[in-house]
Amino acid sequence: MAFFRPRVSREAEVRYHADLEIRKDFDQVLEKVRVAQRRFQEAKAAGAPLPELREAALGFDTALTEALRAAEAGQRATFGVKSYDSRIARRKAKATPDGALWTDEVNRLRTLREAHRLSGIPRVPRASKTGDPARLTPRDVRKGLAAAGH
Repeated sequence: MAFFRPRVSREAEVRYHADLEIRKDFDQVLEKVRVAQRRFQEAKAAGAPLPELREAALGFDTALTEALRAAEAGQRATFGVKSYDSRIARRKAKATPDGALWTDEVNRLRTLREAHRLSGIPRVPRASKTGDPARLTPRDVRKGLAAAGH
């Protein structure tokens, strides 16, 4: 006596098809990353003012995040519909040449984004109550809290 067992859940199929749609635009998303990176590098090389440089850096970060999400969707779609429900299927798919290619791309984009977030986004100094752009140190913050009675 054989029982019917569905191969994958309906939710997995829906997510798979959504990831396929996102993966279609991966090349265009990568082009946006290249444009944003070029804009950021040109602003840095030209000695742009700090707010403009920060805006370019944040645009590059946004483009990297969008590319990372598209790469992760492409990776999941490459792994196949069964991998949404089964970690074993996911591990097997990661070992295929296409799965390894997408995994490397995801890791490359994630590393690039984190490196950019750690050292590439310039910080804009905050203005104190007097209006000068001096940065507050933790000691100044503690003094302010002590004076306020906290």
